[in-house]
Amino acid sequence: MTTRIGVEEEFHILEVESGLLVPRAGAVLRRLPQHTFTTELHQSTVESNSAVHASLDDLYADLSRTRRRLDAAASSLGLAAVAAGTAPLAPCASGPPTADARYRHMVEEYRRVADEQLICGAQIHVDVPDRDTAVGVMCAVSPWLPVLLALSASSPFWQGSDTGYASWRTLLWQRWPTAGPVGCFPSGADYDAAVRDLVRTGVISDPGMIYYDVRPSAHLPTLELRICDACPRAETVVLVAGLFRALVTEARELRAAGAAGCDGRHEWMRGASWRAARSGLEGTLVDPRTHREAPAADVVLQLLARLRPALEAHGDWQSVRDLTAAALADGSAAERVRRRAREEDLLACTDMLIAETRGERRHRRPAPVARRKIPPTIAGAAGSGAPEVLGS
Repeated sequence: MTTRIGVEEEFHILEVESGLLVPRAGAVLRRLPQHTFTTELHQSTVESNSAVHASLDDLYADLSRTRRRLDAAASSLGLAAVAAGTAPLAPCASGPPTADARYRHMVEEYRRVADEQLICGAQIHVDVPDRDTAVGVMCAVSPWLPVLLALSASSPFWQGSDTGYASWRTLLWQRWPTAGPVGCFPSGADYDAAVRDLVRTGVISDPGMIYYDVRPSAHLPTLELRICDACPRAETVVLVAGLFRALVTEARELRAAGAAGCDGRHEWMRGASWRAARSGLEGTLVDPRTHREAPAADVVLQLLARLRPALEAHGDWQSVRDLTAAALADGSAAERVRRRAREEDLLACTDMLIAETRGERRHRRPAPVARRKIPPTIAGAAGSGAPEVLGS
């Protein structure tokens, strides 16, 4: 039986002329169906929820349709939606939080960590039969998750400056007290007990604030991947979804055969995630098999070869192989954004991200310079001499 998948995507809401985030998610959401779109912590972010799908083709059609609907709603207000870990010209704040008691508590408790949560991710859900399976599989797939982060990396710029990272979102995200690699748990009951202990400490307010790179969903019978940046191209989301489903399938088969899916050593994984955030697809990654650096493309292709049986079982091999080849040929979204910045400027980067989020490959020409200027508050940062080449 085919294992089903679903996706949650987060989008920045931008003012087209300036490229800046604007707290107008509410106005956009009023033009969209509530069962598909919802709010997030900041009023400059909209989240979409896909239907549940058995095939990658159906998932792609769903994501593309949802993005078109979001774009139409935003465009009618002179705004645009961008799927990327960070918006190139994001300010340090974007208005008050969404009017919700939980969000107000998060802002009051976590202060700047919450204030600067102007980041977007893509979460992939894969069906699992029960909580014990979810927790066992969670442990087994964890070593390969930094590779999926590298494929999704789309956030090199922060507040108008090149951070030197492919996924600066990862560094911002990991400031939350429960973010990052997850440990091993003997059973679902042990995992849930650990979550209850964290809530009792007051460090987090509810199980929804477990922000591990992968986790059993708090409200669905799924295993949820949370390590990835939001991806400008829907194809990248589909690629990551196909690989993650294959990882889960492989881990379930090993578990059913009584094979150990994990050696219990997770202490190296945070470093591996840092390397993926730093390098993306353009530098090196930590090879999960050897714990040594290796060219990113080699590690990606090793993962693809490893997962071929699981991909073939779902009918995904051809699609995922072609998407992987395209991703390695085109480079990460982070590198594409950097190239555009070198060729033009950060407003042109924003135009490119808007176009890719819409499903276009050709971005529109920027408006005349007299009408489109980089805002003075970040113009200085954009020329701060930050590194241009990833992995240098």
